Amino acid sequence: MAERAPHPAGYIERYHEFESRLLEAFKNLADHKVMKEKISLQAKWIIKAPLAEVFNVITDFEKYPEYFPKVAKSIQVIRHEGDNLEMDATVKSFGQKFPVKMKTRILPGKGFISDNESPKFGTSGHEELLLSECPQGTAIDYAYQVAIHKRWLRVVARPLIGWFSMKYWQKAVINELRKRLEK
Repeated sequence: MAERAPHPAGYIERYHEFESRLLEAFKNLADHKVMKEKISLQAKWIIKAPLAEVFNVITDFEKYPEYFPKVAKSIQVIRHEGDNLEMDATVKSFGQKFPVKMKTRILPGKGFISDNESPKFGTSGHEELLLSECPQGTAIDYAYQVAIHKRWLRVVARPLIGWFSMKYWQKAVINELRKRLEK
């Protein structure tokens, strides 16, 4: 058997650099695929009411079924540590009811941030509802990034969720806030 020639100087370093770049390229490709499966929803609204009043309603999660019956059947806080909540919810969407696990951080006087999981519906998401004072009352800046885990749902979800969700959210939550708080 013939003896192999030694590798040229720097070969091992170049190989490891190539390997690192290749792994990074695959990681970026995977990240791109994951991002393509997410839907970003954003909207802004004004409520003609003081920020404190909007904050009190929007962070009283266990009363959502009373305040916002079109989107919440039930919400139960199962763990409460400081401004961090874990909740079990049953939400209403697309004419169905779905269990959702919510891990929410209340931002005192500013709104909330929540990571939500709905295995039955096949989605998870990161939700931010941020409040700020404005001349007309309170501005709501809402963003929700939804990941769709069920392949069959992705086909219809992007156009349906993208178009329908914010219109429905405005009707079911924002308009209800306005009825409750605007004088």
